[in-house]
Amino acid sequence: MLCTRTGLVKPCRRLSPLPVVQISERPLVHQESLPKLPVPPLKQTCARYLASLEPLISEEEMTHTRELMDDFLRPGGVGERLQKSLERRARKTDNWLSDWWMQSAYLDSRMPVAMYTSPGVVLPKMHFQDRQGQISETLPVEYLGGKPLCMDQYYQVLTSCRIPGPKRDTVVNYAIGKTPPSHITVVHNFQFFVLDVYNSDGSPLTVDQIYVQLEKIWNSSLQTNKEPVGILTSNHRNTWGKAYNNLIKDKTNKESVRAIQKSIFTVCLDAPMPRVSDEMYHNKVAAQMLHGGGSRWNSGNRWFDKTLQFIVGEDGSCGLTYEHAPAEGPPIVFLVDHVVDYMKRSETVRTPMIPLPMPQKLRFNITPEIKKDIEKAKQNMNIMVHELDVRVLNFTNYGRKFPKSHKMSPDAFIQMALQLAYYRMYQTCCPTYESASLRMFRLGRTEAIRSTTTESLQFTKAMDDPSKHKAALLEKAIKVHREHTHMAIHGQGIERHMLGLKMMAIEDLTSLPEIFMDTSFAVSTHFNLYTSQVGSKTDCVMCFGPMVPDGYGICYNPMDDHINFAVTAFNSCEETNATKLSQFLEDSLLDMKTLLEQVSKTQ
Repeated sequence: MLCTRTGLVKPCRRLSPLPVVQISERPLVHQESLPKLPVPPLKQTCARYLASLEPLISEEEMTHTRELMDDFLRPGGVGERLQKSLERRARKTDNWLSDWWMQSAYLDSRMPVAMYTSPGVVLPKMHFQDRQGQISETLPVEYLGGKPLCMDQYYQVLTSCRIPGPKRDTVVNYAIGKTPPSHITVVHNFQFFVLDVYNSDGSPLTVDQIYVQLEKIWNSSLQTNKEPVGILTSNHRNTWGKAYNNLIKDKTNKESVRAIQKSIFTVCLDAPMPRVSDEMYHNKVAAQMLHGGGSRWNSGNRWFDKTLQFIVGEDGSCGLTYEHAPAEGPPIVFLVDHVVDYMKRSETVRTPMIPLPMPQKLRFNITPEIKKDIEKAKQNMNIMVHELDVRVLNFTNYGRKFPKSHKMSPDAFIQMALQLAYYRMYQTCCPTYESASLRMFRLGRTEAIRSTTTESLQFTKAMDDPSKHKAALLEKAIKVHREHTHMAIHGQGIERHMLGLKMMAIEDLTSLPEIFMDTSFAVSTHFNLYTSQVGSKTDCVMCFGPMVPDGYGICYNPMDDHINFAVTAFNSCEETNATKLSQFLEDSLLDMKTLLEQVSKTQ
């Protein structure tokens, strides 16, 4: 239950220890048995790349791009040389892509992590009111289609933190060492505390002990006039890099920052959000998890560089945000599912009668220069908060069971609904990115599925044309999407191979091959729809910002009988509208259901 005096969630007396997540030895034998990520055949990728352009560019542009591709692929030419260099790299490394991907997608990016790369996750209120547990065993290996998946990312989520640099950031994992950290950090009213989550004998604190410690933190941080040092982490990376070096010049500040960076994770005890209508509530909570709502609310109650931050609001809203560089969504979702499942168990753990010391408050000496940096960060964050529109759509008419009943992939079905919604809104299709996992391979991260195809465009055009055989076109589009998905997760995708060839050219050549300078390449990688499925057993909503200024970020969690969507867009772009696209999406899902039901009746 929620304590009205402190706003903290009071534990039930029959509960067991808090989730101090300890992961023992890595299953190294399993890791070493995983295959290496292959380099796809050059001609295969180039042919599939050209096919992916067909629905997106004109005949004239296509003719020009084909000429450039012929030159790129000529025997003994630049394409073959880059391919051979890439194959050499693949032989010499555990994964030819992972370091490049970490750099190009995350660490080289100078955009703020909040909203641009770090997703937010909203959890149902009730989940934080039960109980949580402890992971102390080696994680079980996950499988897909009978094949084991790489578990490396799971070991990167805890005790890790992003560190700003002047041109490129780094990620440090403090679990690697003789004495891994034994504390979490808790932030309330912009004030950070170190909370040791182990007793002196090495046993984790019980829920009652944790509650007592959190109450101590809460009662000693009621002042609301403290400088929000954490908001510095929300800034443009170059700006934050300079401010960071300035901040840690002071010894006390440096020690406080290190304590946050080394912690297992951070817990953010948030002030209540501004009151909104029931209709807007879910949108506001999703935005809260993404960015904290601005400097007046909870954006300073974060350390956005921390890989994992659990967020619990005084109003009962709860969720998390995570810094994306060390890991993709699946480990985060696995952790959420584990905690929620564990809370359903019922055990009694006796709380030791030993009094615990007061959690250590982290001190910061705020110089006039740091104060100026904080004010700038506040202004920038408020602009970003105002800029991002977040819409949550809880589609309740059906869930993943419906497309399955028609022998269709739920993911491909939803992707076609997104294509239809976009086409109806704009009367054209657009480049679409869907994340796919490469965890079948050692140190695998992600590949992209290009969801917009000639077949998806044929379906979307036909959907509002009474003379067309719409169901057959939908089936064909879904079949093609499934084929592309299969190729992507088996290391035969287009996107990362093209990235590898481009990165190889940057390293080996004096100039980029023309195929990468081509307008068609820029058009096809300008992903107006940036999408991802979050396969969670928990009824949660994940959200993230768009990839491009005139695009949308769309995340979806298909449950059995409903689908959770989060749609984001930038308010400064006159062409995009998250509310409008959400409505088109809902209508598309309903119309596609009607279509399949009509076909079933006639059979």
